[in-house]
Amino acid sequence: MKELREAILTKGVVLSDGVLKVDAFLNHQIDPILVSLIGKEFANRFKNDRITKVLTIESSGIAPALATALELNTQLVFARKKKSLTLSSNLLTASVHSFTKNESNEITVSKDFVKEGDNILIIDDFLANGEAALGLASLVEQANASIAGIGIVIEKSFQPGRKKLEAAGYRVESLARLSSLENKTVHFL
Repeated sequence: MKELREAILTKGVVLSDGVLKVDAFLNHQIDPILVSLIGKEFANRFKNDRITKVLTIESSGIAPALATALELNTQLVFARKKKSLTLSSNLLTASVHSFTKNESNEITVSKDFVKEGDNILIIDDFLANGEAALGLASLVEQANASIAGIGIVIEKSFQPGRKKLEAAGYRVESLARLSSLENKTVHFL
C-alpha cells in the first residue's frame, strides 16, 4: 500500500534492528486519512469473505480495525489486556506476550460478542512473532467461530510471525512487509 509505505519512510523512526516507531501516524497520534485508506484496503481484500465481526487487541489495533469494520459494515470487538469490573464473567481468555513491551498479558473478550457461527477478521497494527494474532485466534477458536483471515498493517517479515500463522493454517494479508530494519533503515520486502 503506497500511502502506508510513504508514511513509514517519512514519519517512522527505526529505533533498532527490531523496532520501528510509528507513533506519529498509527499508534499514538493517528492519521485518520491514512487509517481510513487502511480500512478500505483490508475491506477490499476480505470483501468476499462474509465477515460478521472484526477482532483486534487494545489499543494500537483499534484504529485500523475500526476503519475496517466501518468499510465492511460490521461490528468491531477488541480484546482487553486488563481486567475490568464490568467484564468479569462469561469470558474467553488467552495469554499473549508482547515483543515490543516485553510483557505478557491475559487478554479477554466477552462470550457475548464472539460466538459460534461468527466469521471473524482479525486486524492488528504489527506482526512480529505472531503472539497477539495467535492469542486472538485462540479466543475465536474457543468460541467455535471461524477465522476468515488476519490483516496486519505492518509486518516485520524478518521475524517468525507470518510463518507461525501460516503454519497454523491462517490467511495473512499484510499492507506493508519489512524485510529489514538494519542500519536504522527501513527495507521493504
